[in-house]
Amino acid sequence: MKYNELNDFEKHVIENKGTERAFSGEYYNHKEDGTYTCKKCNSPLFKSNAKFNSGTGWPSFDDAIKGAVKEIPDADGRRVEIVCAKCGGHLGHVFKGEGFTSKNTRHCVNSVSINFKKD
Repeated sequence: MKYNELNDFEKHVIENKGTERAFSGEYYNHKEDGTYTCKKCNSPLFKSNAKFNSGTGWPSFDDAIKGAVKEIPDADGRRVEIVCAKCGGHLGHVFKGEGFTSKNTRHCVNSVSINFKKD
C-alpha cells in the first residue's frame, strides 16, 4: 500500500509514537464542519460533530467513525493508544470516564496526525 509522504516531525509522531506540544496544533481550536482524516493514508477518522473543547491542548473527539480507530494498550501500562485502523498510524490516546461529554470518552489526537476535509 502506498502512503502519503510525511515530513520528519510527522514521522516522529505518526510512525514513532511521538506527540506535539499542547496548544500548538493546527486543529486544536478548529471549528469547521467536515471530516478529519489520517494524514498517512487519508482514511476518515472523526466527524466534526464529535469534536469538543476539552481545554487539554489537543483536538478532542468523543466518538470516532465506526471501525476507523483501533485502541491498543500503551507501552506505559497506564494509557490506551489510538491508531488508524487502516495504516496503524499513531493518533494519540483515548481517555474514558472524565465526564467532558455524555459519551464520557475523549480521543486526544495530535493535529499533526490528521488532515481536515470540509463538508
